[in-house]
Amino acid sequence: MTSTPAASAGDAPGAAGQPEADPPDPVPVSLRPLPSRAERERWQRRLRLQRQLHDGASLRISALVPQLGVVRNEVPEALPALHASIEGLQDQLHAALQELREIARAIYPPLLDEAGLGPALREFADRAEVPVRIDVGPGRFGSATEGAAYFAVTDCLAAVRAGGAPIEVVGRREGDVLVLVLTGVPLGLAGGVLDHVCGLGGEVTPSGAEERGTIEVRIPCA
Repeated sequence: MTSTPAASAGDAPGAAGQPEADPPDPVPVSLRPLPSRAERERWQRRLRLQRQLHDGASLRISALVPQLGVVRNEVPEALPALHASIEGLQDQLHAALQELREIARAIYPPLLDEAGLGPALREFADRAEVPVRIDVGPGRFGSATEGAAYFAVTDCLAAVRAGGAPIEVVGRREGDVLVLVLTGVPLGLAGGVLDHVCGLGGEVTPSGAEERGTIEVRIPCA
C-alpha cells in the first residue's frame, strides 16, 4: 500500500512562502444600516417643521392682530369703512392663525412635543366622537416613538364609528419598549396601527372579538 505523505508545515495555508487570502474589507460603521434610523430622522424633520410653524409663523401672526387693533383705535370715527376693513383683516388673520395651528397639529402636535404622549392623547380624547379613557403616565419615550404612537392611536380612534361604546387606551414602559393597549376597538383597524409603528420596529397584536377587541402595540423607545 502506498502511503500519502503528510502535508508539511510549509504546505499549510498561510504558511511562510504561501500567499494568504486578503481578509474582506470591514464595512465602515457609518454605512452599516441602523435600525429605524431613517424613520426616526423623518420624525425629527416633522418636529422641526412643526416648531417652525408654531414658534415662527404663528407667533408673528398673533403679534399682528393686536397691532391692527391699535391702528383701528387711532382711526377717526368718521371713517367707518376703514374701521370695517381693519376689523376684516383681523378676522382673516385669526382664521389664518387657526389654520396654521391645525397644520402644525397634523404634522406633530405641539402639546405632544411640550408635555408628552399622555396629555396629547387626553386632549384628542376630549374631541373624539366616542368616549375614550386614557391611562398613560407622564413619562417620555422619545419624539419618534411618541409621534408614531400618537398618530397610531388617534387615527384608530378617529376611524371608530361615532357614538360607539367606550374605548380604553393604556400605556406603560417595559424596559426600552412603549406598550400601548387599546381595548374596545375593531380588530380591522390593527393594520392601520401597524402602518404607523412598523418603521420604528413596532409590533401589533390583535386579540378578542372582531368588533370590540384589543390591539396591543409595542414600540421601541428612542
